[in-house]
Amino acid sequence: AEHLQIARDLYILEYTGGKLHIPTISTKTSVELIRKAKNKELQVSCGVAAHHLMLSDDKLETFDSNSKLFPPLRTKKDIKALIKGLKDGVIDLITSDHQPIDIENKKLEFNIAKEGTIGLESLFGVINSVLDLETSIKALTSNPRHIFGQKVHSIEVNNTANLTLFNPKESYVFSKENILSTYKNSVFIGQQLKGKVYGI
Repeated sequence: AEHLQIARDLYILEYTGGKLHIPTISTKTSVELIRKAKNKELQVSCGVAAHHLMLSDDKLETFDSNSKLFPPLRTKKDIKALIKGLKDGVIDLITSDHQPIDIENKKLEFNIAKEGTIGLESLFGVINSVLDLETSIKALTSNPRHIFGQKVHSIEVNNTANLTLFNPKESYVFSKENILSTYKNSVFIGQQLKGKVYGI
C-alpha cells in the first residue's frame, strides 16, 4: 500500500510539477522510489519515524499493543535501507511521530488496539543509537528548517538562545520514568538507548 501511494504521488508530481513532502516512509522500496525521483530532479522530500530506524517486525512476536504502529514495523532489510537513505540524503528528516494514545485505546488485545507510539522523550536516544551524530542533528534541525522555510537560529549576541543540551555518550534503559508525557504508550520501554537530552 505504501509503495503504490508513493509511486502514484511521484507520478503526479512528475506530470504536474510543484513540490511534494512525504512525512513518513518505512520500506526499502520507498527509499528506492524517492531516490529515482530525486535523480530526476523532482522537488520531493521525505521523512522517517525514529522507531522505523531501530525496531523490526520481530518486536510484534509478543503482541504488545505498544508495538502496533502505522506504518507498521518492517524488516531488518528495510531498516538498513532507511539508515542508508538518511546517510545518502535521500531521506531528509527524522520525525518522532509522537502519537499519545489513552490507556482505554492502547491497553487492549493487539488486533483492536489503536496504532501509534509516543516518541518525543526517546527520539534523540533512538537515532543516536543507530546514526552518527552529524546525520542525526541535520535530520532533526537544519534539513526540516530548510524544507519548510523556517528561520535558521544563529548563536549571536542579543539573539534568543535556541539550544539543546545533551550527552551523546550516555547509555540507559528507557523506562516510564523517562516519560514526561501524560500518556505512556511508548514502544521503547525496556529498550537500551544511547544519548540523553537534558533540556532546551
